[in-house]
Amino acid sequence: MKPVVSIIMGSTSDLPVMEKAAKLLDECEIPFEMLALSAHRTPAQVEEFAKGAKARGIQVIIAAAGMAAHLPGVIASMTPLPVIGVPIKSGMEGLDALLAIVQMPPGIPVATVGINASLNAAILATQMLALGDAAIAEKVEKYKAGLTQKIVAANEALAEVKYKFKTN
Repeated sequence: MKPVVSIIMGSTSDLPVMEKAAKLLDECEIPFEMLALSAHRTPAQVEEFAKGAKARGIQVIIAAAGMAAHLPGVIASMTPLPVIGVPIKSGMEGLDALLAIVQMPPGIPVATVGINASLNAAILATQMLALGDAAIAEKVEKYKAGLTQKIVAANEALAEVKYKFKTN
């Protein structure tokens, strides 16, 4: 089994956030890899990874970083593959990471999700893969239908909540 998605994080301290992405990819039976690489501490390894990802069969990269958050952009500058950035909440509540990831120069785009929103990054990666894979597309549709069902069930539960002046 060869990975088609890479989940890259600046350090393993980001793992609690990135686990949501891993769990969704696992549920969708999409092979993925997880690596810790740092744009500042292991730049040579980041370059080797980014330049070799496509040849290894990777189709989408999810890159998480906090604070200065250069990792997603550095990777995007060295690969033709789509990169999804996940800003990690840090000293400035993650705003520093969000701005660092989203403010890329022309020609080096990084799709950016919300702070700590690795689940959305995995959903976006899955939707990208679904463009060329009917089985994954079916899983995406099933996942989205499940989201609808959660809201339907929530409204059914709310209907049972009673207040003196509640009208529904």
